Amino acid sequence: MVSSGPTSTGSSTRESEVTSGLLDTSVVIDWHDPAVIAALPGEVAISAITAAELAAGPLLATTALEAAKRQARLQEVESRLEPIPFDESAVRSYGLVVAAVAREGRKPRSRFADLLIAATAHANRLDLYSRNAQDFAGLEGLIRVVAV
Repeated sequence: MVSSGPTSTGSSTRESEVTSGLLDTSVVIDWHDPAVIAALPGEVAISAITAAELAAGPLLATTALEAAKRQARLQEVESRLEPIPFDESAVRSYGLVVAAVAREGRKPRSRFADLLIAATAHANRLDLYSRNAQDFAGLEGLIRVVAV
């Protein structure tokens, strides 16, 4: 995890008091928006799934300018954040997440990447910060989704 912004000098905050969260891809895309930065917790992380989505971005861009912007974003994120892996604990959490979404009458397959990110948040006991909180409807009993 990395600090979401500059810290003040002389702070006596202990590590256990620092609020932390997992960033959805939508938040990382808008990383430089002051409103987004203001809404983030003290420590942030991304999932390996978000890293994968960002890696695909430059390759899927329809213009050279957009590809360059996406590549710059990818490189910045890679230099600042080490992705949380999708490990065995996340695999187990994914089952819970899919079941919760299905119980709400939603189709898990159409939200595959989002649900993998949610499972990573659940497995690591992190709040999930998203610009598209509605994409995570039905997961209220499993994770806390914070709309940014």
